[in-house]
Amino acid sequence: MPPFALLKNPVRRYAWGSPTAIPALTGAAPDGTPQAELWLGAHPSAPSLLCGSGDEGDGGGPRPLDRLIDADPDGLLGADTVRRFGPALPFLFKVLAADRALSLQVHPTRAQAEAGYAAEQARGIPLDAPERVYRDRGHKPELLCALGDFEALCGFRPAAGTARLLDALGVLAPWAAALRTRPAEAVLPELLRSGLNADGSELAAVTSALRRTAAAGGPYGASSAAYARLAEEYPGDRGLLAALLLHHVRLTAGQALYLDAGVPHAYLRGVGVELMANSDNVLRCGLTPKHVDVDGLLAVTDFRPGEVEPLAPRPTGDGFEEEYPSPAEEFGLSRLRPGAAAVRVDLPAPQILLCVSGRALLRAPDGSELPLPAGASAYLRPGAGPVALTGPGAELFRATTG
Repeated sequence: MPPFALLKNPVRRYAWGSPTAIPALTGAAPDGTPQAELWLGAHPSAPSLLCGSGDEGDGGGPRPLDRLIDADPDGLLGADTVRRFGPALPFLFKVLAADRALSLQVHPTRAQAEAGYAAEQARGIPLDAPERVYRDRGHKPELLCALGDFEALCGFRPAAGTARLLDALGVLAPWAAALRTRPAEAVLPELLRSGLNADGSELAAVTSALRRTAAAGGPYGASSAAYARLAEEYPGDRGLLAALLLHHVRLTAGQALYLDAGVPHAYLRGVGVELMANSDNVLRCGLTPKHVDVDGLLAVTDFRPGEVEPLAPRPTGDGFEEEYPSPAEEFGLSRLRPGAAAVRVDLPAPQILLCVSGRALLRAPDGSELPLPAGASAYLRPGAGPVALTGPGAELFRATTG
């Protein structure tokens, strides 16, 4: 088996997706439908297909990566990865393309996920039931790196800042008073619960105030415009009031956000690469027609307010690669900009390379080659010796274990 193989990746079509961004990256023709996420990995619900793996079965075509890993975990993942994480790829890599907001959500810690999964199993809730929250035992830290201008909501704003925003809007005066007079970690759970149980008149008043403030501009114009868009995209959704408690964050190309367990967040619009632990556990706060478990949400949310600083990549010392700092064990993300001279890519762990611009070329020790034009990706198995990478003007992202 060669050390690398081309991936054929599934597209997930959710209503919030862009109909053009992923086709523009991959070179495919748009079909007029939203294409929200391109999945690169071995998640059983939508695995990538491995092409030219040398083990393509009786059918002679590409095979699902998860099944190949099941058949030979040590060969596809490496013995060290299997020892650390079990016989499954521990991360899921995505291209995310949002034309409107995703649901406002929180992910649990590993201990919370294990307890929640066991409790729902004991209650006999089917894994595919709409009210099911814990679909596996894993946690889901994630890292999002913008490929262009990107907007998100992330983490609780310091209490004084939220009080000033509410003053500027002229709404929710009791919220502002509570934020000024009580400890934030005590009052934020109450405000979140109150917001998720708000009545229609409160939502209408807040929506009108957001539109007025957005039109007036000033220091709260941009964030008010972002919140007003949420009201238009999800009319009558109580998640709007929860969103007011969170930072409005704007990223430029190359900046990233790391989201740990308990941090409420929502991606609003833009295109980015997203890397996460291979879990599907989500507790939603709103901006969705899906199930919202308010008590379960409050139990896993981290209510500590603070500032949000976008992450910048840091050089690794080899001159062509920059890493995004992350405490996650399951994954690590880096950006590669090779030149005309070949650079060495070591293979200590499984990894996926995604080319986002230009054209790159992988060369194995035996001389075999794999071209990677923009939108193409490759799976690199560990222990097969270093490979050479060239690509003047190319930009790639590498996903591997932490």
